[in-house]
Amino acid sequence: MKLLITGLISFIVATATAQDTIRPFSFFGYAEVYYGYDFGKPATNTRPSFLYNYTHHNQVNANLVFLKFGYAKNRFRFNMAPMLGTYSQSNLAEEPFYLRQIFEANIGGKLLKKKELWLDAGVFPSHIGFESAIGKDCPTLSRSMLAENSPYFETGIKLTYQHNPKWTFTVLVLNGWQKIRWIKGKTLPSFGAQIVYQPTDKLLFNYSNFIGTDNPDSIRRMRYFHNLYAVWSAHPQLTLTAGFDIGTEQKAKYSAAYNVWYSPVFIVAYKPISKLAVAARYEFYSDKNGALIKTGTLNGFQTHGVSVNLDYIICSKIVWRVEGKILNSRDKIFIYKERESRNNYSILTSMAISLSK
Repeated sequence: MKLLITGLISFIVATATAQDTIRPFSFFGYAEVYYGYDFGKPATNTRPSFLYNYTHHNQVNANLVFLKFGYAKNRFRFNMAPMLGTYSQSNLAEEPFYLRQIFEANIGGKLLKKKELWLDAGVFPSHIGFESAIGKDCPTLSRSMLAENSPYFETGIKLTYQHNPKWTFTVLVLNGWQKIRWIKGKTLPSFGAQIVYQPTDKLLFNYSNFIGTDNPDSIRRMRYFHNLYAVWSAHPQLTLTAGFDIGTEQKAKYSAAYNVWYSPVFIVAYKPISKLAVAARYEFYSDKNGALIKTGTLNGFQTHGVSVNLDYIICSKIVWRVEGKILNSRDKIFIYKERESRNNYSILTSMAISLSK
C-alpha cells in the first residue's frame, strides 16, 4: 500500500508540473493500479514466475507509475522517464537498485536534414512485439506469455529510417536481452533489426529479430530470436491481431545443438459502443527444454492460455478493466486447492490513468 500511495502522490505532482510547461517540452504521466486473484492461492502471494506484470496475488498494488519528460526541437530529441511499481521490481530484478527506476532514458539526433534518419542511444522501449509495458495501450489487460518472455525494454543505440509512411527500418546494437548493465566478462554486443510495413491505415505488418547472448565469453551461448505480427483494423469497431515468436539458443558454447521455443497468439478486440470494449485471446507457449521458462518437469513448459476482458472507458484518460484467464499446461506446474495441477485460474482488474501535456 505504501508503494501505491507514493506512486499516486508522484503522479499528482507530475501532472501539476505539466500544466505550466510549453512546447517543445512534453510530459506524459501514467499510473495503473491493479488487484489480482489467483485461485491457486500462492503461499508467497506472487503469481507464476513466468509472469512479470500484475505479479501480486490478493493485493492492491501499482503495476506501473511513471512520468515521462521529453524535449524535441529541430533535429534533437530527449526522453527521461523514472518509474516505480511491481513491473519494475519484476522486470528489472537483475539490475542494481539505482537502475530499477528507469523506464526510459535516451537521446537522439536526426542525421539528415531532408530524410527521416534518426540515431538514438540509451534505454528505450523494445523493438520486439505489439504489447508494451503501458497496459492502457494493449488490447488485453494482462500481457501474453509471448510478451512476458521477450524484452519490454533495451539499452544500446538504434538507427531508424522512415522511407515513407508505409516503410520503416531499424537496426540496433544492444547490451543484451532486456539489460541495462553490461554483463561482466562479456565482450560481444547483441544486435537487432525491425521492419514495419503499413500498406494502409488499417493494416500493419512487423518483423523484428534479436541476435546475441547474455552470457560471459567463457560460457557464451548464442541466441537467435524472431518476432512477427500483423494488426488488421477490419472495421472501426473490430481489430484482429496475430503474432508468432520463435527463438533458438545454443545448449552449450560452440554446440551445434539448440534449445527451441515458440509461441503463437491471436487476439480479437471489439468496441460495440464508445464506452465499452471487449477482447478475447488464445495463446500457446512451448519451451520444452527450459531455455527461458524452467519447470523441472518431463515435458517442460507447454502451456495454452485463454482470456477474456471487458473495458469500461470512463473518459479518454481513464479506463477500468476486468479480465478472466485460464492457463492449461501439459505438466502439473501449477497449484490448485493445495495440489499440483495442470490448470491456473485467475481474475484481474485495473484502473489506468494517463495524462499528457
